[in-house]
Amino acid sequence: MAKLNINGSIRDVEVEADTPLLWVIREQVGLTGTKYGCGIAQCGACSVHINDEVQRSCSIRVGEAWAAIDVPQCGYCQSGQIMAAAALLKRTPKPTDKDIDEAMTNICRCGTYQRIRAAVHMAANDTSRT
Repeated sequence: MAKLNINGSIRDVEVEADTPLLWVIREQVGLTGTKYGCGIAQCGACSVHINDEVQRSCSIRVGEAWAAIDVPQCGYCQSGQIMAAAALLKRTPKPTDKDIDEAMTNICRCGTYQRIRAAVHMAANDTSRT
């Protein structure tokens, strides 16, 4: 089950974590304005806004590395950790452990730093990212 905020409405959808967001939007939610074009994030027919950034929804999976590695515990620091990880991956698409340790300076009250590092590596190796 995934919880998505689409056009200001929270939607619960039951899909596999590797389902492309495009198909969730079209098939599960029924919003067909977003179109399938090439399937490889090149043509832009599937573009959507995610956190005020345009993204190609055919290449974004509903599940994320963060959840796959089971990083969150209390959840207090997660939004900040994810923002730091996203900035790192934009700057350094294939970070080393040292790169991650230097960039991920947010404090995790639960001490999930090893899982955070593993999730960043997993996201970096996810060839579906644009």
